[in-house]
Amino acid sequence: MGLSLNTNISALVAQRNLASSTNAMNKALERLTTGFKINRASDNAANYSIMRNWEAKLSSLDVAAENTATGTDLASTAESSLEKIQEHLKRIRDITEQAANGTYDDASRKAMATEVKSRLEEIDRISDAAEFNGVHLLDGSVQSNINIQVGTDSQSYSQISLDQSLFADADSLNLFSSATHLASGNTTIEEIAESLTGYDLVNDQASTTAVPHDALQDIDDVINNISGKLTQIGSYQNRFESATDSIAVQIQNITSALSTIKDADVAKESTNYIQAQIMQQAATTLLATANQNASIALNLI
Repeated sequence: MGLSLNTNISALVAQRNLASSTNAMNKALERLTTGFKINRASDNAANYSIMRNWEAKLSSLDVAAENTATGTDLASTAESSLEKIQEHLKRIRDITEQAANGTYDDASRKAMATEVKSRLEEIDRISDAAEFNGVHLLDGSVQSNINIQVGTDSQSYSQISLDQSLFADADSLNLFSSATHLASGNTTIEEIAESLTGYDLVNDQASTTAVPHDALQDIDDVINNISGKLTQIGSYQNRFESATDSIAVQIQNITSALSTIKDADVAKESTNYIQAQIMQQAATTLLATANQNASIALNLI
């Protein structure tokens, strides 16, 4: 190719290669500073779409993990309240068994009935106070199953449903509502205390109808009812623990896959940066040389 004053092809080639090496150096520098090899869709359109989908999946899994944790906390709250109720019931049973012994006078039975009444009132208080995030758990206000979203979609396997029966009214009148051996209809706490101890607190006298010995089976049924709920809650807690482990595995696997397509290889990008920098310096030097071609042509005129 001859020397020309109007067109300097060598300079144009050098300019193009200088721009190319500069772009390569800037891209490597961007990847090194962000830590990502995909910073925009133009870097890799297919993997960019996959990356965004996986990031959305990870975000959903994080929410599912939080949901599972709150489900565990809700179950633990109900469990703690039921355990307290069961402790009171066990003490009431001890008193009932004691009252079944015919060696106690009216004063002793009155003391027993007073303690039973006090503990029944505390059971009522616990039942009303059991609450988690505005949901009252043991006062009968829960009218349907409580669904805990432990997955990322709308399928049934993404939910754990806590049975409504766990949250039935746990006050003393409801607990003893199905008793068959208690006297006086059991429509008040005082009547339940009378049936369990043989002392009528309302009229302040020994009961004429209550037989504490017969009531032992009824209170055993109540205690077994609470024990059954505690067992069921324990099984749900095991499921929540399993769901938490499953979510953690999914998060780990997706994070690993996401890292493969998203994270920059620092060693590789450092090499690319140095290579592009060297090419940029070479192109700059050659461009300066190419720009001298016109001067060479002038020397011939």
